[in-house]
Amino acid sequence: MSSNQPRTVIAGGGRVGRRTANILSDRGYDIVVIEPNSDRAQTIADDYVATVIEGDATRPAILEQVNLDRVDVIAALTAETGTNLAICLAATRMVPDLKTILRTDVETRGEYDDWVDEVVFPENAAARVAANTVESDVRAIEDTTGSLDLLEVTVAPSAPVAERTLEEVGLPRGCLVVAGTGGNRIAGPETELIPDETYTIAVEPSVSDEVLQLFRG
Repeated sequence: MSSNQPRTVIAGGGRVGRRTANILSDRGYDIVVIEPNSDRAQTIADDYVATVIEGDATRPAILEQVNLDRVDVIAALTAETGTNLAICLAATRMVPDLKTILRTDVETRGEYDDWVDEVVFPENAAARVAANTVESDVRAIEDTTGSLDLLEVTVAPSAPVAERTLEEVGLPRGCLVVAGTGGNRIAGPETELIPDETYTIAVEPSVSDEVLQLFRG
C-alpha cells in the first residue's frame, strides 16, 4: 500500500466496512479495520486489503492500538448509528483534528453536523460514499453496480499522463476514459489530459491502482 495516501481507519467490518476497505485498497490507501467479530475480522484479513484489529472500536484501549496521531481519517461504519457516533467522539477526544465519517441508517438532516465531519447516507450507496469522503481528487460514481467502477479523476500537474493525448498514453487493459472535462464530450484518441481537469474513467478493480498512479503521479 502506498505511503503517500492518507492512513484510514474503518470501524466495522460488515458489508459496508469491508466494501469500503476494498474500494480504498484498490486506490492504494493504507487501511486499518477494527472489527469485534472474529469471523469477520479473519475474512477481512484473508482479503489482504487492510491491517485488522479484532476489538470494540468504542473502547479507547482499542483505538490506542491504531496510533490515531498517525491517522488522517476514521470512518465509523457499523450498522448502529449510536455506536458510530460513540466511535467518532472517542476518536476526536484523543485526536481533536481527526477527520470523522459517520454511517447512519436514517436521514439525519444535519443532526450530527456539530459532532462529525461527514455523514454517510443512504444505505445502498454507503460504501462508495464512504470511500469518496476519504479522498477529494477521485470520486467513484455512487450508483455503479457490478465489478466495473466508474471514477471521476482529476489529473495532477506532475502526473505521467498530464498534457498527453490518450493515444500517446497507452492505458492498461481494463481501463477506458469515457468522458472529457466537464463530462460534456466523449473522450477519443485525440483527447488531451489537461492538468487539474477531471475525467470520467471506467476501470476494472484489478488495474485501478495502476490507473490512479498514472493520473495522480
